[in-house]
Amino acid sequence: MINVAQVGVGAWGKNHLRTFAGLQDCNLSICCDSNLDILSMIKNQYSNKIKTTLKYEEILNDKTLDAIVIATPAYTHADLALKALDAGKHVFVEKPIALNINDGKKLVNLAKKNNKILMVGHLLLFNPAVIKIKEYIDQGIIGDVSYIYSTRVNLGRIRNEENALWSLTSHDISVALFLLFDYPIEVIACGASFLRKDIEDVVFVTLKFKKNILVHIHASWLDPHKIRKFTVVGSKKMVVFDDMEPSEKIRLFDKGVDRKVDYQTYAEYLALRSGDINIPKINMQEPLLLECRHFIDCIKDNIQPLTNGENALKILSVLEAAQQSLNKNGKVVKINEK
Repeated sequence: MINVAQVGVGAWGKNHLRTFAGLQDCNLSICCDSNLDILSMIKNQYSNKIKTTLKYEEILNDKTLDAIVIATPAYTHADLALKALDAGKHVFVEKPIALNINDGKKLVNLAKKNNKILMVGHLLLFNPAVIKIKEYIDQGIIGDVSYIYSTRVNLGRIRNEENALWSLTSHDISVALFLLFDYPIEVIACGASFLRKDIEDVVFVTLKFKKNILVHIHASWLDPHKIRKFTVVGSKKMVVFDDMEPSEKIRLFDKGVDRKVDYQTYAEYLALRSGDINIPKINMQEPLLLECRHFIDCIKDNIQPLTNGENALKILSVLEAAQQSLNKNGKVVKINEK
């Protein structure tokens, strides 16, 4: 049995609480939050089976705990995770791992030094639909990837600390790196602040990969639509992942452009192809459940998580470069893999 504590039980942390509390081989024994109303809710909902505290130090000093789940605001991630690793605990921390590369590297190095699992909550990599698209790419079903674009927009929740780049696009960056198994070489990012000064509500990010593959991301919390859509265009087929669909989340389009030969002139020409649309049956499970279970399994089996510290550092370095481009009004910024 893995004894777990959770720090931060707010809007998204409540989902972690529910999930970890229901896992086999996991004993979520204590939660820490600065909000007394939240702690009272936990006591009532779980009949005092889960202890509560206002003091993080109480969790750090608890020798019975194996791991700490951190679901607090992004600016606190690095400090809380460093203290947890230093106390000899395994750590699951929500994305982003930190707000700068130096802090991220400290976490990765300390986890290695103390031989502890460090996992970062890049949730979409546990989505069965994303895993299916990865299979399509790896098996050559869609051919060579030409470009990818994603839309992640909604009206709210408005953030006060982090902009739309840091709050939203890390999802799409993580998926792009996962699908392409590659690292971008440059980024262009532009955006605007309409609701809070110097906190961009809308951003447009374009990543350029080797082999001239492009990835474009539109993210905003100031939009009339709620869209969570990812499109991959390949040389053979195209695939769309719509996370707002209740069941049919993936559509595989037999559409593309074929190169053909006119045997009268022997000249090559391009011909559009529009074939069938396939909706594959996917065994959809809650991605958060798969993610949390993965963390517990990694501790039990002493194996590195899919979304380990090194993976998170790659995403963080792309975010840092995108922020530099954003600060420079959309100038191209080269990306060096950290």
